[in-house]
Amino acid sequence: MLLLHGLGGTLLHWDAVAPLLTGAHRVVAMDLRGHGLSGDGPWEWEAVLDDVQAVIDHFGLDAPRVVGHSLGAMVAVRWALRHPDGPGIVNLDGLRSAETAPQHYAGIGHDDLTALLAELKAVFDAQAEAMARPLPETHAALHPQRALHTTDEGVYVRPDAALARQIRYDPYFRDSIAAVADIRCPALFVLATENLPGLPGRIGDLMPALRAGIRRDLLALTAARPHLRVLELAASHNMVAEQPEQIAQAVLGFRPEWG
Repeated sequence: MLLLHGLGGTLLHWDAVAPLLTGAHRVVAMDLRGHGLSGDGPWEWEAVLDDVQAVIDHFGLDAPRVVGHSLGAMVAVRWALRHPDGPGIVNLDGLRSAETAPQHYAGIGHDDLTALLAELKAVFDAQAEAMARPLPETHAALHPQRALHTTDEGVYVRPDAALARQIRYDPYFRDSIAAVADIRCPALFVLATENLPGLPGRIGDLMPALRAGIRRDLLALTAARPHLRVLELAASHNMVAEQPEQIAQAVLGFRPEWG
């Protein structure tokens, strides 16, 4: 079993979940390119899949199930497309960025949506500006050392601002649901049902509309495809940290004979 973290994470993201899986599987986690201790490189999806293959080859893994969270879950979908006869994937809340096209939100009026999307963009713009500057010492202490890069100018969080921007505006990162229709191997999609705690301003009002749009569009694709399953979990997007036992149960309950 191969575990893939989300944007801004590292393989340490799985510390609470991985031990719960090792009784039944050989478990390996990796740092995605531009993250943790992995090398730099542009975010090209096929190249990222080649990175995954390199880890599989290095450790001699035999047709692993790929489990991804957030950005890593989007990689897992692409992995499934590359390996239609593989044992399958588990996608943990990784189908759309919060910052996606207006039609991908559901159950919210046009005026409210326009205002909330502008507020969300301002939040992400401020985060991007902060990423381009060295971290204050007190902020650096909040991150695992594996997630930091030290230069003569100071300490920066990985991925760097340029790579984070590239991923942020990537069309597939903004919406990967359409690709689900082409998955031929078994796949489990675990959806969050709650907001992340501490969202700024009125961003929390936007998140139910995001989740409703994901659920609407995903269920439309999976309804006639029995090899694709959907599970809703009482957790936020940070479900791996919030509910490690439930995540492990979902992963271990994955059945490659579906369909």
